[in-house]
Amino acid sequence: MRLASVEIFNFRGISYSKIIFNGHNVLIGDNNAGKSTVLEAIDLVLGPDRLNRVPSIDEHDFYNGIYLPTPENNNEIQIEVILTDLEDEQKRRFNANLEFWDNEKCCLLDTGEIENVDNEEVFEALRVKFIGRYDIDEDDFIGETFFSSTETQNGTLSKFSKSDKRECGFLYLRALRTGSRALSMERGSLLDIILRIKELRPKMWESLLEELRTMKVAANTEIGISVVLSDVQKALKEFVPADWGEAPILKVSDLTRDQLRKTLTVFLSTGKNGYHAPFHHQGTGTVNTMVLALLSMIAEAKKTVIFAMEEPEIAIPPYTQKRIIHNIRQKSTQAIFTSHSPFVLEEFSPNQIILLKRSSNGKQRSDFVSFPKHVRPKNYNAQFRSGFAEALLAKRILITEGNTESILYPAVARRLSEINPKNYSSLEAMGVAVFNAESENNISFFGELFQKLGKEVYAVFDQQKKENLEKIKNNVLCPYEIPYKGIENLILQETDSKVLMSFYEQLEKDNEIPINLGQVSNSKNEDEIKKFLDKYFKQSKASRGTAELIGLCKNEIQIPKTLRGIIKNINDVLDLI
Repeated sequence: MRLASVEIFNFRGISYSKIIFNGHNVLIGDNNAGKSTVLEAIDLVLGPDRLNRVPSIDEHDFYNGIYLPTPENNNEIQIEVILTDLEDEQKRRFNANLEFWDNEKCCLLDTGEIENVDNEEVFEALRVKFIGRYDIDEDDFIGETFFSSTETQNGTLSKFSKSDKRECGFLYLRALRTGSRALSMERGSLLDIILRIKELRPKMWESLLEELRTMKVAANTEIGISVVLSDVQKALKEFVPADWGEAPILKVSDLTRDQLRKTLTVFLSTGKNGYHAPFHHQGTGTVNTMVLALLSMIAEAKKTVIFAMEEPEIAIPPYTQKRIIHNIRQKSTQAIFTSHSPFVLEEFSPNQIILLKRSSNGKQRSDFVSFPKHVRPKNYNAQFRSGFAEALLAKRILITEGNTESILYPAVARRLSEINPKNYSSLEAMGVAVFNAESENNISFFGELFQKLGKEVYAVFDQQKKENLEKIKNNVLCPYEIPYKGIENLILQETDSKVLMSFYEQLEKDNEIPINLGQVSNSKNEDEIKKFLDKYFKQSKASRGTAELIGLCKNEIQIPKTLRGIIKNINDVLDLI
């Protein structure tokens, strides 16, 4: 079973949204784009333990907090999901409520399209809806889940029960900041789910409670409480009948099953000597990694699992992030993530990445990311993939045509912000990600792609022919054409000569002059230094040479004028937007 679509009305910050899923997906978008809200909405429909909370919704779950029904609008929360790829057992269980989903058109078949049922791209589907509303008579909020496809004899929808939800295998793990949602024994936690799957829960609870009930602490003479309790019993006899308050003893606990759930805590080893401390005393990364290991156990134990997970990257190093995503995708029927990490995005092909945007009226738009036509998936190499992922996560993008520029411009902006913070900001402070298009011919292609995805796109490039320049201008917000054929020429012509001399001397001092270039005959001759540096920069295209040169500039004037102008203009444009 997998989630094919979700449609949301009037829930939290979303007035309306419809999202199509195509298997394993990652949701990205700006803060407040509604990524978490989408997962919360799905959990209201499919989460078996969500409705244990009474009420399951409150006034803050309604769009703009408007929950009172009116003659024009009942102001209900409605969330509908469509599930496909059902197992045979699931088809038998939900047989009376099955419909048909066209995977190619991404929609349900209408009643008049029954002849298309045998098409390769048409599959059985289950449609389920959550309805939340405010009940004026009860002065309370009510939330229930129903089958959407069939009605009972009195015209109402049939209820989708808690056991029905368990059959779907949906598991939602919110952002892992404390581990309590997973490493406690409360209902719906990961440990609780594992015990339920393995059918160990009843035996465990009974044996634990029995042990606690029979443990008589006061029997230990070292504690000295038994004497006190005997005195208490004697004092009682003066006021109550003899059979009242008989034989008081001290026990460890009077916990009930539910109280015990909240008390049990996972302990982890903290050192070589085997001492164990509660999980919340461990490092966040350790806790998160353990939680994600539990997810793998659940996926292996259940026949079908749909995982929804917020920000799996929190406090976890990049290599572990990638391993987690890979393992969960392998072991689950479907995995849906939200993320702000390029390392997470690298594990997904572009058509598995869903970009969310939310307008001021609460309508949420979703777009699958796709390659420009000229970029083939086999050329989606590691360096390009990483830059592409970072750009997708940013609101603003500066496109460069090569490695030198992608390193140089952030260095220039950072140095200017250090020298003159009143007039300049670093690209990071402006929220601008740098994307290396790897060729000036690719700038217009990627400019068009990122603009269609709602990004603010800037581009820097060498002198262009008129027709190429027009293409770029049509596809980016702000195009910046430098007045030179090559960034190296700009650096050499506009950087203060003292800085160029200092840079060459630094190369000599650090013994970093390539043997094949040789040293200049006269290190005081400006022309010879420039000729040498021209060859040096062109030979080391992907090096940090130009960025290190900028780092030697001690004042604003020493930095190339053209570069200063570009950074200042980006800053000014952002102030106007």
